[in-house]
Amino acid sequence: MENLLEQYQEAAGYIRSQIGGYVPETAIILGSGLGSLAGSLTETVSIPYTGIPHFARSTAIGHKGNLICGRLGNKTVLAMQGRFHYYEGYTMQQVTFPVRVMKLLGIENLFVSNAAGGINTAFKVGDLMIIRDHINMMPNPLIGKNLECFGTRFPDMTRAYDREFIRLVEQIADENNIPLKKGVYVGLTGPSYETPAEYAFYGKGGGDAIGMSTVPEVIVARHCGIRVFGMSVITNEGYHFADDFVNNADDVLEAADRAAGRMSFLFRSLVEKIG
Repeated sequence: MENLLEQYQEAAGYIRSQIGGYVPETAIILGSGLGSLAGSLTETVSIPYTGIPHFARSTAIGHKGNLICGRLGNKTVLAMQGRFHYYEGYTMQQVTFPVRVMKLLGIENLFVSNAAGGINTAFKVGDLMIIRDHINMMPNPLIGKNLECFGTRFPDMTRAYDREFIRLVEQIADENNIPLKKGVYVGLTGPSYETPAEYAFYGKGGGDAIGMSTVPEVIVARHCGIRVFGMSVITNEGYHFADDFVNNADDVLEAADRAAGRMSFLFRSLVEKIG
């Protein structure tokens, strides 16, 4: 475990050397098709994941694989332009590695985004859903020896998603006539899309949207004491299966891209309010 801590420190040291005088307090993880939000940043420094010690490589469609530091509105942020997934063959330690590096860099707030299938029948393609809670169906990333320097052995998940951040985003959306949904995100391993029976099953269990990411990073962030805000773009309607219906990755990316502008505005506004 000491060697692992050294890896976190080495990655953090490299990133710190590349971003110069920037001291970001907020980080953003951009999911499938949402990497264009990084284009909203100004005065940027871009670091390919391939150059960061011990970082995995992003192989998922729509994930560019860059760590970008820059200004979002009037604040400095760190943005991951693509994440790592369990379905890519990475361990949970590799999937969540960047979050602990963020902690060492001084990150206090983490915004997570993803593309998700709608379980709730009130959700339509293109809707933005605030994540108010999650259901974890993946291996827990905290399994194994606990790193006490980051957090306690048994971290509380009662308020995994920060209630003040949720309230602020709802207020921002209301003031700017941006419709929002709010619900529970179900995290599965993937990479196969869910069957109609699985959509129905998780809906009955309390899920509103379903995807293949986010939850591991949130668990590790909360273990580290980082405050979290999460948002999903509903990219397909998992409750509606016509005879000719198929889940398609290109359609997911297209729907996510259409919503990126609204999400970018909300994230920028939230960064300005909490700084």
